[in-house]
Amino acid sequence: MKFLISLIVLVDFLYISLLWGEDAKPVVEVFPATPIHQYAIYGNLAIFWIGILGLLVIIRMKLREIERVQRMGLDKEQS
Repeated sequence: MKFLISLIVLVDFLYISLLWGEDAKPVVEVFPATPIHQYAIYGNLAIFWIGILGLLVIIRMKLREIERVQRMGLDKEQS
């Protein structure tokens, strides 16, 4: 375990030392500067994450339903 931690620290320091030698690059804006485009992007991100959370809720409900059916023994065929 100590070997793994020391290896991670060593790789981290090597990566940082490589970054020190690079020249400063100009900042590129990821999101547009106009407010209407910013609102559109943030709105779409909010809808996206609400959708992801909704899917997680649906999956959790389905898993609970499967567990309930298995507890009741309804998943076994009656012979």
